[in-house]
Amino acid sequence: MAQSQTPLGVWLHDNQRIQIEISPCADALCAKIVWLKYPNDARGMPRVDFRNPQAALRDRPLLNLRVLEGLRQTGDNSWEDGKIYNPDDGSEYRGRLSIGSDGNLLVRAYLLIPLFGRTFVWTRVH
Repeated sequence: MAQSQTPLGVWLHDNQRIQIEISPCADALCAKIVWLKYPNDARGMPRVDFRNPQAALRDRPLLNLRVLEGLRQTGDNSWEDGKIYNPDDGSEYRGRLSIGSDGNLLVRAYLLIPLFGRTFVWTRVH
């Protein structure tokens, strides 16, 4: 019988530019950006959420920005019903994740139904 694994910890996004820490939030999981390959913009200032559709949020630093929330465990190695915020395009997506047989985290971000989405492969940092 396969042992249940946990997504808790720090993961490297498959774009190699950010690391995300997943932690418990009440009865679900959430995650925030904890490392940026390029933490500063061209002016030497910390990167901010400048693509956010809400003008009042565009000055928020990307470091420590919550990008995932509401994921609830639905199986031994799967979590669903979450929301994923992508600061690269300022959009929010529905999300789910699962742990693959290789130990990598498969993060599915989608609109409406999982068919209309993309899967990202995150690797564990610690």
